[in-house]
Amino acid sequence: MNSRDYSQVAGGPQLRPAVRTMRWLAAIKIDFSLLVLVLSLCCFGLAALYSASDGDSGLIRRQAFIVGLGVIAMLTVAQFEMRLVRRVTMYVYLGGLALLGLVLWIGVEANGARSWLDLPGLPSFQPSELMKIIVPAVLAWYLSSRPLPPRLWQIIVAGLLVLVPTALIVLQNDMGTAMLVAMAGFFVLLLAGMSLKLVAAGGLLVLLASPLWYVFVALEHQKNRILSFINPYTDPAGAGYNIIQSQIAIGSGGVYGKGFGEGDQSRLDFIPESNTDFIFAVIAEEFGLAGALVLIGLYALLLARGLLIAVNAHNMFARLLAGGIVLIVFFNVYVNMAMVVGLLPVIGLPLPLISRGGTAIIALFVGFGLLMSIDAHSRRSQPPRD
Repeated sequence: MNSRDYSQVAGGPQLRPAVRTMRWLAAIKIDFSLLVLVLSLCCFGLAALYSASDGDSGLIRRQAFIVGLGVIAMLTVAQFEMRLVRRVTMYVYLGGLALLGLVLWIGVEANGARSWLDLPGLPSFQPSELMKIIVPAVLAWYLSSRPLPPRLWQIIVAGLLVLVPTALIVLQNDMGTAMLVAMAGFFVLLLAGMSLKLVAAGGLLVLLASPLWYVFVALEHQKNRILSFINPYTDPAGAGYNIIQSQIAIGSGGVYGKGFGEGDQSRLDFIPESNTDFIFAVIAEEFGLAGALVLIGLYALLLARGLLIAVNAHNMFARLLAGGIVLIVFFNVYVNMAMVVGLLPVIGLPLPLISRGGTAIIALFVGFGLLMSIDAHSRRSQPPRD
């Protein structure tokens, strides 16, 4: 085929609509596969929320509105130049710390945690959720401008960048989000090539310090959660109630589930926090193992696409940022599902894009927007094909 024929097929007036659409999406920095996977998970979440809330149309409209805002945020962030993102990262980090400090001063308390700001036009705004994206960004900014793998003093500085927001979130009594923020920083350090010997030494230190934390630092409700994880039937009507009801719901779903809206545990309000932390139990009861595997498959495809973007990133800052975002989403999904089935203690983490949420969903969409921007810059920096 000569160049004239090729132009008529691939770039001329007879360009097929599908190819023209893909080129248009690429021009405005939209990763079509990532967009489809994210929206598929959101639709799955809206269906699960409808059932978990017993058809609460107000809740569904609110969730759909937040998803819409998230899509707008994602597509907007996707247009950002990576140079701009890198330039403003430290300022965004300092602004996030200021918001965390403001929460401790005038924050709103709910469910024992002071994590929200009630601002005009932004009720129930949770700054700690944004730090799950900001912390990997600031570590990528710091480490990418220095020789890798990082030296010990660089790891110490990076650790301080993680420790400050983590400590502020711990003071809000939100241990689940604090753990995610700390892990976000750890993942970036791991991707940067931190010594595995140092990782092993740190893990051993944490293991040895755990009994001291349990005896002298852990609050009563945290101790109860650990004891109920070991044996939930020691307090079946108290600390062990959540996990017992969750396991009953999952087991009763069988392979194909009881049907949409037919879950007894969720419909009769036996499952606590059925539209937030324990929504996976609702899905397993109504859609069974098959539905749970479909959900896990969607997450796996989403994470695989994100990892491919990270591998193909055009520079170290983009590679560390993309890898950190993907790994923190994976960790969040894993911890929530493991918590619901009883493999980990209950720590209060929602299921990404599925559970009811506000700031958490917007933060995730911002992260996906950054992935789209990284992918667009990577494709643009590749040499043209013959």
